[in-house]
Amino acid sequence: MIRATVRTTCCHNSSSVIMCPKLQRSAHSRRFILGVLRAGLFLSTCYCVSALTLVAMPSTGVTVQGPGVRPNLAFACCDQGIAPMQALFADHDVVDALHELHAQVAVAIADFSPERAQVVRFLNQQQIPVIAAVTLQTKDGPYFNAEDAAEAPAQIAAFEKWTRENGLRWDAVGLDIEPNFSELAALKNHRWRLFTTLLRNSLDGERIARAQEAYSALIRQIQSQGYPVETYTLPYGPIERNLHTTLIDRMLGTVDVRGSENDVMIYTSYARPAGSAIILDLGPYSQGIVVGITDGLSPAGSGYGPLDWDEFSSDLLVASHFAHHIGVYNLEGCVRNGYLPRLETMDWGGSVTIPAASISRVKRRVMALSIALWLGSNLLYIAIVSIFTISWLVWRWRRGRSKKSTAKRLQPHWQIRPPHR
Repeated sequence: MIRATVRTTCCHNSSSVIMCPKLQRSAHSRRFILGVLRAGLFLSTCYCVSALTLVAMPSTGVTVQGPGVRPNLAFACCDQGIAPMQALFADHDVVDALHELHAQVAVAIADFSPERAQVVRFLNQQQIPVIAAVTLQTKDGPYFNAEDAAEAPAQIAAFEKWTRENGLRWDAVGLDIEPNFSELAALKNHRWRLFTTLLRNSLDGERIARAQEAYSALIRQIQSQGYPVETYTLPYGPIERNLHTTLIDRMLGTVDVRGSENDVMIYTSYARPAGSAIILDLGPYSQGIVVGITDGLSPAGSGYGPLDWDEFSSDLLVASHFAHHIGVYNLEGCVRNGYLPRLETMDWGGSVTIPAASISRVKRRVMALSIALWLGSNLLYIAIVSIFTISWLVWRWRRGRSKKSTAKRLQPHWQIRPPHR
C-alpha cells in the first residue's frame, strides 16, 4: 500500500498539483492524437469537397442540349489589312449568308482610312449590323490595357470624328482588353526580368485602379453617344471575379471593366484536348461568349490550328446553352473552311456529349488556378497567421519544457525503502 501511494502521491511543498511523469506522457500522447485526428478531419473534408467537385458527373460525360433557336451570331473580321477586307465582302455569297444568319460583323478598326470607311458604308447599305471593334495604334499593340489607358480617349475621339465625317453607323462599339503581348514576348527569353516585372506589377494595385476609373469613364462617354459598349476579356476574368481578386490583372495589365455586355473569349483551339469542357465550366459566369479560332496556317483540327467543323459546332452548341450572344473569331476562317452554309442548316436543338475526362481535366486546372490566385492574393494574411501560429507553437513547446523542468525539480529526493526483515 505504501509503494502504491508513493506512485500517485503529490508533493505537498508545492502550491500546485504535479502529476508523475508517466501520467504526463499519457496526457501529451492524448493531445497529440487529438491534434492528428483534427488535422486528418480537416484534410479529409478538403479532399471530399474537391472530389465531389471533380467527380460529380456521369462516367460517360455530360450531355449539353442546344437552345433550340439560333443565337445572335457576331463574326469578328478585317484585322488582316484593307485588301483582304475588300475581297471578303466583294463575295456575294458571304453577304447573302450573313443576311440569312441575321449575323453581325465586328470590324476591326485598325486605321481610319477612306477604304475602310467605304467597306463599312457598304455593310450599312446592305443592312448588315456592324460592331466597331476599335483598336489602338501604338507600338505596344492593338489591345486596350492598363499601360495604354492614357492613349485610349484620344483613339476614341479620333474614331468618333472619323465616324461623323464618313456618315457611318454602328450597332455597338467593342473594346478588346488584353495584355501587352509584345512586352511579354520580349521578356520570354529573360526569365529573371520577366519574373521581376510580373512581381512589380502584381504589387501595383493603384495602376489597375486608375485604369479601371479611366476606362469606366471612357465607356460612359461612348454610351452617351448612343452606342452600346461590348468588352472582350480573357478566360481568367470570371475566375478572378468569383474570387474577388485582381492578381492576374495586376500582373498582366488587363482591366476588369464592364460595358453594356462583357464577352469572354474562350478559344478552345488553344486548349485541346479539353475543348468544349472549358466553355461548360466558364459559361455560367459569362454574359456573352466568343469561340474560335477558325482561321490559321495549320490544317483544321491539328494541334493549335483552327477548329474543324465538329469542334466548332460543339463549341457553338455549348456556348449557346449559356449565352444568347455568341461571337466567332473569325469570319475569314469560316468562309475559307466552308462553315457559313453549314451554319445556315445547323440544328440548334441538337446535343453534344463532353467526355468526363475533359471535364475533370478542366476542373482540376481551374481549381489549381483558383487556389494559386487565392494564395497569391492573401499572402500577407497567410504570413501573419503563419507567424502567429509558429509563435504560439514555440510558446507551447517552451511552456511544456518549463513545466517538465519544474516537475522534475520539485519531485522529492527521498525514496521509501521497504522495511528490513
